[in-house]
Amino acid sequence: MAKFLLILLIVSFVVRFILPVILRLLVGKFVRKQAQRYGQQFGGQSFEGAFGTPPPTPPPHGGGNVRVDFIPPKTKKEQSQNFKGGDYVDFEEVK
Repeated sequence: MAKFLLILLIVSFVVRFILPVILRLLVGKFVRKQAQRYGQQFGGQSFEGAFGTPPPTPPPHGGGNVRVDFIPPKTKKEQSQNFKGGDYVDFEEVK
């Protein structure tokens, strides 16, 4: 009986503490491998930012100044004054 309890205690310890660590490592390697495979298949983008070091951030632009090269001329809409109604659309109620 003591031998059975000792084996049960060891098995429960392995399942509770050691197995999750091993599974986490194996699943992590599998996910990285699949991400690299799909990254190469769809455009060659790497997934290093998600699993390794983050990609470098671009430098900030100067001070938030905005320069506008072209401003389109404003036209007044005469359509609202000449509007006499729209097209008739036949409506049928569906229940």
